[in-house]
Amino acid sequence: MTEPLQTLFTGFQGREEDIIPLLHRVQETYNYLPEDAMQAVARFTRVPESQVYDVATFYTEFKLAPRGAKHIQICRGTACRMHGGVRYVEALEQHLGIRAGETTPDGAYSLEVVECLGLCDQAPAALVNGVPVTLDLDASPASWLDSPPEAPQGLAAGEPRWLTARIGAAAPDDVTAYEQAGGFAGLRAALSRSPQEVIAEVEQSGLSGRGGAAFPTGLKWKFTAGAQSSPKFVVCNADESEPGTFKDRALLEGDPLAVIEGMLIAGYAIGAAQGYVYIRSEYHRPRAVLQRAIDAAYASGYLGKNILGSGFSFDVEIRVGAGAYVCGEETALFESIEGRRGMPRYKPPYPTTNGLFDRPTAINNVETLAAAGWILAHGAEAYRSQGTSDSPGTKLFCLSGDVPRPGVYEAPFGTRMRDLIEMAGGDTGAVQAVLVGGAAGSFASPAQLDTPMSFEGLKAAGLSLGSGVLMVIGEGRDMREVLLSLALFFAHESCGKCNPCRLGTRYQLEIVKKIVAGTATDRDIERLHTIGRTMTTASFCGLGMTAATAILSAIDGGLVKW
Repeated sequence: MTEPLQTLFTGFQGREEDIIPLLHRVQETYNYLPEDAMQAVARFTRVPESQVYDVATFYTEFKLAPRGAKHIQICRGTACRMHGGVRYVEALEQHLGIRAGETTPDGAYSLEVVECLGLCDQAPAALVNGVPVTLDLDASPASWLDSPPEAPQGLAAGEPRWLTARIGAAAPDDVTAYEQAGGFAGLRAALSRSPQEVIAEVEQSGLSGRGGAAFPTGLKWKFTAGAQSSPKFVVCNADESEPGTFKDRALLEGDPLAVIEGMLIAGYAIGAAQGYVYIRSEYHRPRAVLQRAIDAAYASGYLGKNILGSGFSFDVEIRVGAGAYVCGEETALFESIEGRRGMPRYKPPYPTTNGLFDRPTAINNVETLAAAGWILAHGAEAYRSQGTSDSPGTKLFCLSGDVPRPGVYEAPFGTRMRDLIEMAGGDTGAVQAVLVGGAAGSFASPAQLDTPMSFEGLKAAGLSLGSGVLMVIGEGRDMREVLLSLALFFAHESCGKCNPCRLGTRYQLEIVKKIVAGTATDRDIERLHTIGRTMTTASFCGLGMTAATAILSAIDGGLVKW
């Protein structure tokens, strides 16, 4: 092992959980993962070389060959595809003289097409050496490559602004400004009560998970607090990889201290002293902002030992994913933090008793944790003053696609789909369809625009809230291309653990390609339904269970012809 390689291990203890952070550090240093470096990582972490190679080849962000000095990642997700992202790939290929997935001979550029960057409000979007940028379809590739415009933070609007009011109002790592705007009031209120009282307040509020599963937050905390083993952990799931979703990015970039405060409250409630934020690897800018906020919280005494003289101690650490949609599933996320391929585990046992490192774990979405802080600061009854009886409070909705003002819109549960689209400047008379809930959701027809955006309202309409996505598909769009983007996404993102998903997503893609080409038959559509039913009923985790939902909803709803 060379001396420079040895220095990469500084700060690590040689545990299995160090594998992915070490691979990130190696790639940042050498621009890819050299074979001798991976061998060194194996020796340092005392695992077989095959395991390190197994991890390196599972995650799409890790590269076994050198990338260009300027690495360009173009998104082909649904929103970016609609707005011309794929067309620009062709222009870049011609200009650079390479195909996507290749590096120019001089090593100056490499080009990669990716499934989703969490920049749907900035579509068409890209990353250049990790910096989020927007594609200028009118600019020549030469001029765009010379100075790609950095993507703005994005729009946060709506009413009431319970969770988004501080976004853009002050520096996100300014603890004093955060306190002056009411920040850490929820933590102070929590520390003045018993953990059981804190959990009871969250239960009374009716807060449920905002990542898509909608499990009652107070109940999750109660189960974790009651688990007998220790230590216990709080995990913030910031692996926001659902196409159409970018609300967590908005919170992490604009108000990360609110997320940290929520983690502190959760830690106090369940008896945990350690928290982890698992953030998707494509979120370079939000990760940097979050780290500054964590450092500021430590400096101000809100993280570390004996917080506010309460005797409660809590630490937070960021763990970075490496490009795997399946890691949004909680147990796959745990596997990733522990240094392995992100593949889901059998349940039961559940995370509340056997989660991260096989210990009791409360894992919550970014938005869920921010809402918990608001609830402790203002009370459960104030939270229930908005929304519906079955869906209390506000929700962050992600508006993208064919709307003039894409962004995050905070609104009470029960707000009509039509009203949210109009908030974003959309012409509801020109709507062909709306993708509700993300790639794992369903398509709503124009006849369903008056559906109230609540758990019960969407269920009655045969739709699901998911992560809060509303991607508007305007008239004139080819719905077949929209379905192709979804089929490509799931075929790429299947982890391969179970046959129904691994094979089903690929067969689904083959048939959707025939639909796009105009060669699909009634027999093909029948097979597509059979594949969808098989994935839904027999897949190991939610990825496969929902991989066909949106595509079949479009076909069954008459939104796509073949």
